[in-house]
Amino acid sequence: MLRYCLNRKMKTKPLLLLFFIFLCFSSSRSQDEDVIKISTSIVRLNIGVVDHLGNPALNLKKEDFLVYEDGIKQTILNFEPDSSPFSIALLLDMSGSTLAFRQTLKFAAARFINALAPEDRVAVIEFYDKIKLRNDFTTDRKTILNSINVANGRGKTQLYKALEFALNKLAEEKNRRKAIVVLTDGVDSDLRDRDRITLSKVAEDKIKNFINSDKIENLINLEEDSLLKRVVERAEKEGVSIYPLALSTGDPKLLPDPTPLQIALFRIARERLELLARRTGASLNNINRLEEIGRVYAMVAAEIRTLYTIEYMPSNDKRDGKWRTIKVEMTNPQLIARTKPGYYAK
Repeated sequence: MLRYCLNRKMKTKPLLLLFFIFLCFSSSRSQDEDVIKISTSIVRLNIGVVDHLGNPALNLKKEDFLVYEDGIKQTILNFEPDSSPFSIALLLDMSGSTLAFRQTLKFAAARFINALAPEDRVAVIEFYDKIKLRNDFTTDRKTILNSINVANGRGKTQLYKALEFALNKLAEEKNRRKAIVVLTDGVDSDLRDRDRITLSKVAEDKIKNFINSDKIENLINLEEDSLLKRVVERAEKEGVSIYPLALSTGDPKLLPDPTPLQIALFRIARERLELLARRTGASLNNINRLEEIGRVYAMVAAEIRTLYTIEYMPSNDKRDGKWRTIKVEMTNPQLIARTKPGYYAK
């Protein structure tokens, strides 16, 4: 009996040891999760700086920048110069609306890749009815150019789901600087169908007033669009600048006799792209003729290569969901900085 008790006691020791190790691991993991939650409060800004002639200002230092949130000066925690590499998600619209000029599109996208810095990592994502990762982030230009060349598809435009997919991939790039460049007419098929249902309940006179007034808030509130809001908030969290290259292929003005509803639907789609670019500190680039695709791609590549990145921890640590206004000033009054206008503290 004594021998049995001793053997049983000895067998329980390894179990107690394993239980103790599990508790330590759980405590450590909990601490790690707390650290991650704290780090998400950090605000990341991609900043473009130009002189009074619009020429990019290069080789600036941390001391050249002043960051304000709601009028209060913030302490810059991290500064990355314009020479630091980017991770870029290149999104190609392969829906039916781009079938007629695929080769032009691919040639221009290839020029964009060749205009980037050698250390920039690029992922190529095509979207239509489906969303497909052609290649994950890499600096291998041969792989990237091949992905552009074989991109294909037809059907609907799943633009905002593709943006969500790209943001998820960019999150895996950790602390690298990040951007999305998307060539599209901006007309997301699902959102267009939803907008059509919304506008069917609106009087035609009100739709005509919207077309003439340029005030979209008189017709629809984009801030309440859950899908758009999700994309913008995720981009803000990851510090991603989104550059839409907006094709005119879906513009009803190209039709002989467009209806007010057709014009309104296209305008709303463009307003979404504008909001997306503005809120992420980028710019909406309209392409009115196919010959302009290559030039616009080159402009965006040049802008990305001249961006600075700054991180700061807001002095106001309340996560109350309210809007925080961001302003970046330069110590040199001859320089002008552009970045996102702010964020919602959630």
